[in-house]
Amino acid sequence: MKCIINGTLLLKDGPLTGKALLFDDKIRALTDDVPADAEVIDAAGGCVSPGLIDVHCHGFMGWDASHDSLDELRQMSRRAAQTGVTAWLPTTMTLDWPTLERCFAAIRQAQADSLAPDWRGAQVLGAHAEGPFISPKRKGAQAEACIQRPDAEKLRPWADVIRLMTLAPEIDGAIDCIRAAREMGIAVSMGHTDATFDQARAGIEAGVTHATHTFNAMPPLNHREPGVVGAALSDGRVYCELICDTFHVHPALFGLMARQKPDRLVLITDSIASAGLPDGPHDQMGATVIVDGIRCRFPDGTIAGSALTLDRAVRNFQKYTRLPLWQVVNMAALHPAMSIGVDAAKGSLDPGKDADILITDPDFNVRATFVRGIRVFPT
Repeated sequence: MKCIINGTLLLKDGPLTGKALLFDDKIRALTDDVPADAEVIDAAGGCVSPGLIDVHCHGFMGWDASHDSLDELRQMSRRAAQTGVTAWLPTTMTLDWPTLERCFAAIRQAQADSLAPDWRGAQVLGAHAEGPFISPKRKGAQAEACIQRPDAEKLRPWADVIRLMTLAPEIDGAIDCIRAAREMGIAVSMGHTDATFDQARAGIEAGVTHATHTFNAMPPLNHREPGVVGAALSDGRVYCELICDTFHVHPALFGLMARQKPDRLVLITDSIASAGLPDGPHDQMGATVIVDGIRCRFPDGTIAGSALTLDRAVRNFQKYTRLPLWQVVNMAALHPAMSIGVDAAKGSLDPGKDADILITDPDFNVRATFVRGIRVFPT
């Protein structure tokens, strides 16, 4: 049994001081009494937070979920834990279907392996398939040659792996695919889409519950044609992803999103393999990506993804909104867990949930990360 003392506990409904957090592989209690045989961990006046959950992360440091490599998934999981992430969805790009199947097979193995004590990194919860059932008009950094017509039967063998799928609800066959995916237990997100408001609403009625990197790779909000943004923001069933690097979305909109989606805002990284590498050009899946600080672009200027980490997303959001830290942490822990249906076990410090725990300084710089009670950073 372990016990964290001298920290501010960031609970899902507010901060709590003066209590110790008792845990083994599960969170056992918020208590005044430290058991005599417990391993005592001193938070030294910092914050004790639930582990962060990244539901949209392609890669970093040269590693990529689209490389169908179990070793790279292991390396990414270890690196993610250093940034406060205790669970994540390796996110695939729009690739040809045989390659995607190899990626899903690697992620399936990582799902199982990440439950073992020697994994020493963030738990792999499954895959986020960003494509290939998307709109060529809003493909962004995705490969147009690999875009396909929605086919739910292709998903069926991988329903145990794919937790979240991004598609364009307006394309032929999408509505039937959404319904079938939901029946398989796959959460469906609308993204890389040129849908009108009515088409987006039809997708929501069919089962869409998520919007992929809101504002990006979709039509802008217009007062006469609200589009996907308007449909997502106005419907209480939809979780909205947000990339809080201050480049993909202007920080002036952070507060608006928090007010409009107080229980459905999901902070993500959308980080790519070039994230964490030095500024300059880098090869990514045979293409050149130019890293320039927080910006990752192709040579033609197309945005290629982000260089963000999720702990930095929390700090950015808190800086520009001045919301209480516990509330912002919910957006990077509880809300992502809810959006993919794992909140019974993850996303908050409720007793009985997995002991996915962070210790940070008061400014949310990560000092220690525990996954199901095992310290995975520092090791």
